[in-house]
Amino acid sequence: MKTNFDFDQIPETAWCPGCGNFAILKVMKEALDELNIDPKKLVISAGIGQAAKTSQYINSNCFNGLHGRALPVATGIKASNPELIVIAEGGDGDMYGEGGNHFIHAIRRNIDIANIVHNNMVYGLTLGQASPTSRRGSKTTLQLDGVFLEPFNPIAVAISLNASFVARAFSGDRKQLKEILKEAVNHKGYALVDVFHPCVSFNKINTFKWFKDNTYYVDESYDNTDKMSALEKAFETDKFPLGVIYKNGKNKTFSENLKAYKNDKRPLYKREVNLKKVEKLLLSN
Repeated sequence: MKTNFDFDQIPETAWCPGCGNFAILKVMKEALDELNIDPKKLVISAGIGQAAKTSQYINSNCFNGLHGRALPVATGIKASNPELIVIAEGGDGDMYGEGGNHFIHAIRRNIDIANIVHNNMVYGLTLGQASPTSRRGSKTTLQLDGVFLEPFNPIAVAISLNASFVARAFSGDRKQLKEILKEAVNHKGYALVDVFHPCVSFNKINTFKWFKDNTYYVDESYDNTDKMSALEKAFETDKFPLGVIYKNGKNKTFSENLKAYKNDKRPLYKREVNLKKVEKLLLSN
């Protein structure tokens, strides 16, 4: 199915055959198309890594920056022009490792973006070292005796910081992934989508079958607005819950709190204003 987000001539991807990134890319294009988003109104901010290359294969605006720096760039883009739809995309190493501090503060600011994280529990670009989400005991090209650190838990961190929207999906279930991505993009405020997917070349433990066997779907009776129930879900590791784990739509977004937009909702570039005055207003926040 061709979408508005396909290039006329799709460039050759840099991913290994069987990589979970292919499924995520396909579903992203379909989700954005079904939301009837104008590609000119979409900006994807990415860092460095295999997952971060996703933005290069989508017909939209793209800013490919430094390793771990997709979120501050996304924050700046959205703050300067709230009319844009902004997605920050990268891998578990990019977002939770190098970008871990930005991950925390993007949640606190409640910037109105969708943060899509390709979580394969390994560094794929640099050939297989442990990432922040690698499970204990996992043997890698660097951790020869196995990982001994506690895995980073992005779902628990996001919920504890009262994130606006927290979800987890699996690239092997394209239908659910698409619905979650659509909901995240439409959500007003910061939206985290942690996507499990296999790295077929460098992670022989957390395979397609492993993710399928070690996950389950939250049922319809689950109340994802209950913070304590959501935290309990976040700490489940025998089997990881899939779905929208937590929703909190009460907090104002970063742009709504900026004095620069208190009396004038127009993007900054559409105004004839004193730049020093604007800078003072932004820095006052």
